[in-house]
Amino acid sequence: MHGFLIKDKCLLSFLLKHEIMKLKINNVSKTYGNGVKALKNVSLEIEKGMFGLLGQNGSGKSTLMRTIATLQDADSGTIIFNDIDVFKQPGELRKVLGYLPQEFGVYPTITAEELLLHIADMKGIASKSERKELVAELLNKTNLYTVRKQRLNTYSGGMRQRFGIAQALVGDPSLIIVDEPTAGLDPMERNRFYNLLSEIGENTIVILSTHIVEDVSTLCNRMAIIGEGEVLIAGIPAEIERHLQGKIFEKEIEKGQVDNYRKEYNVIAQNFHLGKMHLTIYAETDPKDGFTLKETSLEDTYFNLISNQKKVVENV
Repeated sequence: MHGFLIKDKCLLSFLLKHEIMKLKINNVSKTYGNGVKALKNVSLEIEKGMFGLLGQNGSGKSTLMRTIATLQDADSGTIIFNDIDVFKQPGELRKVLGYLPQEFGVYPTITAEELLLHIADMKGIASKSERKELVAELLNKTNLYTVRKQRLNTYSGGMRQRFGIAQALVGDPSLIIVDEPTAGLDPMERNRFYNLLSEIGENTIVILSTHIVEDVSTLCNRMAIIGEGEVLIAGIPAEIERHLQGKIFEKEIEKGQVDNYRKEYNVIAQNFHLGKMHLTIYAETDPKDGFTLKETSLEDTYFNLISNQKKVVENV
């Protein structure tokens, strides 16, 4: 692969970890038997680091994650990871894949340590001492070492998610997929999870699928927003944030006025702040009427794209 014989294992490991990694998704489509078009010509190029896939529930995120992970076939298109054709060589992709699905089952009455040792054995780590060393390292990395002897059914939601990451890291994968990993976590556990994912993303491709804007804005150096099975925008989060600069306005209103404002303005979001209703709108020019220009956020771009797409779908 590198054109010469490498005898130094440390050097080989360094080169493998720092080689150019790329996942190319080209025109991938998927329609389910009930007629739902889950993916529509999805194309993305993803390189090493944290990549965020942001979308609402039902937007196609999980379908795309399962397709990349070789858990289901696409109707058309290709997915290439480095030199692996994912659809033609699913076994090769699984060798370098770590996957944390949105919902994953565990054997509830055994300990985290026991299950990780079992997974390491299934992944082909034949040496008992190597398995023990690896499992101890993963438990420390995920801050679970002190509770390694506890049964998994005693773990909190956050602990279970960290265990999910630990099992995904067995075998030193170069592609890691995590699907909605922070849903339901409290703020402290979410921050702990952010730190863990950030560390993992330094030397691998990590795809973070989520409907939580903060997950992407906090962690990811590149991202895409998906809706109704289509990629609506892709790029660097900071640039996407500036996408609507000068065109987002907000105003504090009474709760009962929302419908009236919706008739007159392009409302992209409404939310309560300190007990008051705040309306966010998109406008090409200053709408006056008490609205003030807002510093745009990633959330504004997200809401605007999703809102526009829904209007298109409703008018079809």
